[in-house]
Amino acid sequence: MIATLIILLISAILFVTGKVRSDLVALCALLALLLCQILTPSEALSGFSNTTVIMMVGLFIVGGGIFQTGLAKMIGSKVMTLAGNSELRLFLLVMIVTSAIGMFVSNTGTVALMLPIVVSMAAAAGTSSRRLLMPLAFASSMGGMMTLIGTPPNLIVSDTLASSGFEPLGFFSFLPVGLVTLVVGILYLLPATKMLTSKDKVKDGKKSGKSLKELVKEYGVSDNLFRVHIKNHDSKAIGQTVVDLNIYREYGINVLELRRSTGQNRFVRTVNQQLASPDLVLKQNDVLYLSGDPEMITKFAEDYSLRLLDNHTDEIDGSSSNASLDFFDIGVAEILIMPSSSMINRTIVEAGFRSKFSVNVLGIRRKKEYILNDLGNVKMHDGDVLLVQGAWKDIARMKNESTNWVVLGEPLQEAAKVTLDYKAPVAAAIMIAMIVMMVVDSIPVAPVTSVLLAAVLMVITGCVRSVEAAYKTINWQTIVLFAAMLPMSIALEKTGVSEMISGAIVTGLGGSGPRLLLAGIYAATSVMTIFISNTVTAVLMAPIALQCAMQIGVSPVPFMFAVTVAASMCFASPFSTPPNALVMSAGQYTFMDYVKVGLPLQILMGVVMVFVLPLLFPF
Repeated sequence: MIATLIILLISAILFVTGKVRSDLVALCALLALLLCQILTPSEALSGFSNTTVIMMVGLFIVGGGIFQTGLAKMIGSKVMTLAGNSELRLFLLVMIVTSAIGMFVSNTGTVALMLPIVVSMAAAAGTSSRRLLMPLAFASSMGGMMTLIGTPPNLIVSDTLASSGFEPLGFFSFLPVGLVTLVVGILYLLPATKMLTSKDKVKDGKKSGKSLKELVKEYGVSDNLFRVHIKNHDSKAIGQTVVDLNIYREYGINVLELRRSTGQNRFVRTVNQQLASPDLVLKQNDVLYLSGDPEMITKFAEDYSLRLLDNHTDEIDGSSSNASLDFFDIGVAEILIMPSSSMINRTIVEAGFRSKFSVNVLGIRRKKEYILNDLGNVKMHDGDVLLVQGAWKDIARMKNESTNWVVLGEPLQEAAKVTLDYKAPVAAAIMIAMIVMMVVDSIPVAPVTSVLLAAVLMVITGCVRSVEAAYKTINWQTIVLFAAMLPMSIALEKTGVSEMISGAIVTGLGGSGPRLLLAGIYAATSVMTIFISNTVTAVLMAPIALQCAMQIGVSPVPFMFAVTVAASMCFASPFSTPPNALVMSAGQYTFMDYVKVGLPLQILMGVVMVFVLPLLFPF
């Protein structure tokens, strides 16, 4: 018992100081429990096979799909437009929309998504964003209280109950509590945040670097872009390749890309975007993106019975109604020709960019001049910057030719920023199906199975760009921290520490009734979460709260809810939760701003919960 207490105390001190990474602290604590033979290897590693940990991994990937398809941003932006210029409506919508998204997405991701939307809406309404950004952070935590998957502490307390033989909590068991926290938050923050508007508005930071759209616009590629649709079934282009058509030699036209519909369902609007390789056979309903002389493009369309699309005509595949380059499967990047390059004085055709690297050259920037026409015959000079187009992996592969050129920027990082918005309906369908499987008891699928199935489907359907991109959506620090700390609760129970602490709490407060004991559990958890992560707090306090309830012979459910609410509703510090920290610089808040606005809310929330929880979940 003494060894366990010492390990726990040292871990808590390291968590509070923050000088050592929290996941490393958790792993060291786990090793200490092993070396002291408090836990067996199977007990120590049980956290890494825990269903809750595996579910969290899957939820990160599902959340990544929701973000990468732009589904969450699409919903958030559309709803926020209802605010108009009303400051009150804007405040209410920020709270309600953020908490709604936070029900299914991590609170950190929710704030990252909503922050730019809220700042722009505040500017349009003439409202200080300082009044909205702190409520935005708090609302994301309140939204997490509404579903089982909303925040890690919810999963922890449900797992604690299930592992002790009690009925696990349902997907929407948390909804009444979450709604109460949201109502309390709105009623308090509506007047309280007025004290935050006295300071100057946040200055917009300047964005560095060029976006992909800006890059295309700079070279003037978008001004020279046309689309033709192989609509007629008797078109002479069907069944032929771009090489067979000899488009460049006959018409002087460059075929930049081809878009092909991969599904007939108009709801699931899926497009396959690819370069027109020499062996690619054209099919009916293909859309070709071309650059060249407008007269020659019109002649080409007439010769092959093709439909020339204008900017108001939607493509068959539904990817866009504008003649603009998108960057779903293929992208663009600049490459700088080096003085020692073997490409100098060679033409674009001779260099073999298409044959060697499967990329097109869209334009050349030579000093202040932009060259767009007859590129195949242009000889490259030292210092030329070429705008190239190709599959993201092929552009990234060009970085290996460092003696000939330098790829400006990071292609794979740029690809990760691209929103796959045409996949949004697919992501929505997967998320809804996952929720239905978790909610409907008659479907014989375990929650962890439904989450993993949804995660795999996000990758298979392309809502997450690749398996590598899926792995990058996972916050491994949180996963390792959680998995390594879970065995600590086993050690606390095994050595009798949980029973000793819960016994002390019950002796001090239990005689005054379960409500006062509940208040004590809530207060202890609330104070702890100011200094250490809410995940760690929930892991440590959940077994203690369970023991307290069992010792006085009452239902542990309200005590479990007290732990998860207190762990999640921490507003008194900018560093207690990631959302609080995210809005700190954007809102130009000080530490005392959180104390003045957040601490009273945290205390008020505790008082309300002590009275509400026993009503919702009787002792």
